[in-house]
Amino acid sequence: MPSVLIPGVLRAESGGASRLEVSADGSLRAVLDEMGERWPRLERRIRDESGALRRYVNVYVDGEDCRRSGGLDAPVPSAAEIHVLPSVAGG
Repeated sequence: MPSVLIPGVLRAESGGASRLEVSADGSLRAVLDEMGERWPRLERRIRDESGALRRYVNVYVDGEDCRRSGGLDAPVPSAAEIHVLPSVAGG
């Protein structure tokens, strides 16, 4: 069962959980689709209205940047660990 690690800045959208277990595997899209059903506000912070990953959110599947391994079609093994990291900017 894949797990999704939630950074502190997004935990309000996951009910305060720092780690979420999801039953979907196979692709990042399947994982995010399940998240959209169970934690819709969190999923909307990760994907935009068209379903694409938001530009300033980075997602890693077992340490690999999903944008370099297929984007939403990146493979997600059943025991994968997925990190969601919003970009930080400022000056």
